[in-house]
Amino acid sequence: MSKILIADDEKDIAELISDVLMDEGFETVCCNDGETVLEAVQKEAFDLIILDIMMPKMNGTEVCHQIRDKVSCPIVFVTAKTQLLDKLVGFEIGADDYITKPFTIEELVARVKAHIRRSQRLHHPDDNIISIGEITLHKDSFEVYKNDELIELSTREFELLLYLMSNAGIALSKEQIFNSVWGSNYGEIGTVAVHIKSIRKKLDPEEKYIKTIWGLGYKFVKVADTL
Repeated sequence: MSKILIADDEKDIAELISDVLMDEGFETVCCNDGETVLEAVQKEAFDLIILDIMMPKMNGTEVCHQIRDKVSCPIVFVTAKTQLLDKLVGFEIGADDYITKPFTIEELVARVKAHIRRSQRLHHPDDNIISIGEITLHKDSFEVYKNDELIELSTREFELLLYLMSNAGIALSKEQIFNSVWGSNYGEIGTVAVHIKSIRKKLDPEEKYIKTIWGLGYKFVKVADTL
């Protein structure tokens, strides 16, 4: 049974989301402020975190920044903010998805299920390791290494890197990447570039592996091309 952490300072909303997700077969834990979230993730592991941005003691953005390197599960932001800048900041610090209030319960449940399914598929692969040049990706453990040094990536960054490395040598359009990694109509295609930028910063600052194909999208080069 997948376990989901729900963080929202409005207890009625947190309890409503909890009740609906439990009806769908999930186990849930509710928190009403940022400090409680930090305590919860230190005590137990979660398969997904629903994180409201506007919370007392510590807001969701600060919480995400502190826990992103400690948890590999998807983090879905929930907020009343609608500005693009707020969304980009969230993605920059490790959020995997973004849902804006007011939202329908059906939409939230659909997104939660999509993230859980995607995470489970990545944890049960046929071939567990992809190695290209200095970079090695372990599908089963959600770990990425560069020259044997562990590189911390968010769940979405890992999924994006997995898709690029699985299609090494192939020029992929932003639309292909978005549809394959994000799926359905959730999110915005502009987030592809945001996540590419973040992966490059952590893993490929010289842009040796992830090449921009102007007017199209990106390509992860094969090992022979990096020599």
